[in-house]
Amino acid sequence: MTNETVDDETTESGSRLHAGYTPREGAPVTAPGYDRQACGTGIVHLGIGAFQRAHQAVYTDEVLARQGGDWKILGVSLRSAGVRDQLNPQDGLYTLVEMGAPAARYRIVGAVGGVLVAPEDPAAVLQALTAASCKIISLTITEKGYCHDPASGHLNRQHPDILHDLHTPAAPKTAIGFIVEALHRRRRQDAPIPTILCCDNLPSNGTTLKRIAVEFARARDAQLAAWIDSRVPFPNTMVDRIVPATQAEDIADLQRVCGYRDLGMVKAEGFSQWVIEDNFSAGRPAWEAVGATLVSDVEPFELAKLRLLNGTHSSLAYLGFLAGYEFVHQVMEDGDFVAFLRGLMNTEVIPGLVAPEGVDLATYADSLLQRFANPSLRHRTYQIAMDGSQKLPQRLLGTLRDQLAAGGDIEHLALAVAGWLRYVMGVDEHGAVIAVQDPMAALLREIGAPGVEQQGIKQQARARPDAGGLVDAYLEVSAVFGTDLRGDDRFKNRLTHWLGELLAQGVTGTLKTFRTRPGAGGDHSRENSENS
Repeated sequence: MTNETVDDETTESGSRLHAGYTPREGAPVTAPGYDRQACGTGIVHLGIGAFQRAHQAVYTDEVLARQGGDWKILGVSLRSAGVRDQLNPQDGLYTLVEMGAPAARYRIVGAVGGVLVAPEDPAAVLQALTAASCKIISLTITEKGYCHDPASGHLNRQHPDILHDLHTPAAPKTAIGFIVEALHRRRRQDAPIPTILCCDNLPSNGTTLKRIAVEFARARDAQLAAWIDSRVPFPNTMVDRIVPATQAEDIADLQRVCGYRDLGMVKAEGFSQWVIEDNFSAGRPAWEAVGATLVSDVEPFELAKLRLLNGTHSSLAYLGFLAGYEFVHQVMEDGDFVAFLRGLMNTEVIPGLVAPEGVDLATYADSLLQRFANPSLRHRTYQIAMDGSQKLPQRLLGTLRDQLAAGGDIEHLALAVAGWLRYVMGVDEHGAVIAVQDPMAALLREIGAPGVEQQGIKQQARARPDAGGLVDAYLEVSAVFGTDLRGDDRFKNRLTHWLGELLAQGVTGTLKTFRTRPGAGGDHSRENSENS
């Protein structure tokens, strides 16, 4: 159960967190040390989920605590009322629990002033986005929220919500529709231009968002598109923090430790990083004063994070889930998995990267394995495995293309992609149906396991699928693989080989085979010392 499904109740052992609440004496929690009412709202954030509340909102909260200013955040939920119902009764307050050794740390974050629900009142959202006080429009809507083709990075003009927003611009459904309509109104009124700050795991995320927004605007008005292209800043960013979904037991644990009930709490690892291109039209909080890095070029940081952290995270999620591991830290207790992940990073990902200034990539890779091994996070492999069709192009396939072009190793990458194919077939190694959460789930399942529809049933015994035929069919999905990879015989051969191994002997057997294959000595030379 996630925190979006927890009942809104108080109990005898603790009242609901709210603006006038004082934590009980001895509770190990810090409260905002500034006058929240004296701070105006300067940021409207689309997609106010757990990650934003554990990352950008925390940086902003620290700026407000140090300097004050009109930089509070108005959150917007683009789909459901869950976060609004968590935070508005708590006056926007929520607790961040940082999970790690030697003990968890608790802080109440005050940067969020409230939450709007876009489907309930799109006019109110547009009013907030066009208000003169709104200087930054930021986003964390996950990859699928951009309604684009992940392989090309361009707007999907046939997406039903995009079609709706083009025909009904005053009541949009998508973040793209809201942003472009707000910019249209600001241009018409000759109002100040806001900065559009993307904080999602997209390649060159600001540049990509700008391309999508301009393409959407061009479908409405060529002059509006030209104005956005030339006048509106879309800085690139890199965000890094592991934020598992909140569970009901997390809320109960917080109440037991601190004495109050907080339905909007989030938990995260202690590590946090934010790299931002310093390109703002109307000012910004002094995020650099509280640990963010402001640079002129984000790309080296972004590629290192997308390909090392996110690519490895996805790889362990698909293979780990299929191997029966519910949590990431359980995967990291398996020496064959750790050897595979270390080899993926060191032999195939790092060779194609340019190290950001001051960063040693091998050390960064080691630190990632240590972060993944944190047992207190209880990060589910199933959560990471969601929406793979939107994630693979930037997390794994970009690295794969670079390695193919350079004639480099691709064995780890081919097995990682094969793990995704095996997962989206929708049937696990025991014949149970996997409830694959992906915008393309129906198509992907029909390729891999036609006729399997009902969740929770077991597939009837049948002949093992032909790996070569499956690979040919999956590579035809150009929205994921583009049109180039289907014609690369080397990649097809290795992908077919490793998918065949997964089908024949499962993940555990395949990883043992992988680890002992000819030429594999470098993959596990350091074993899994990070777990000692």
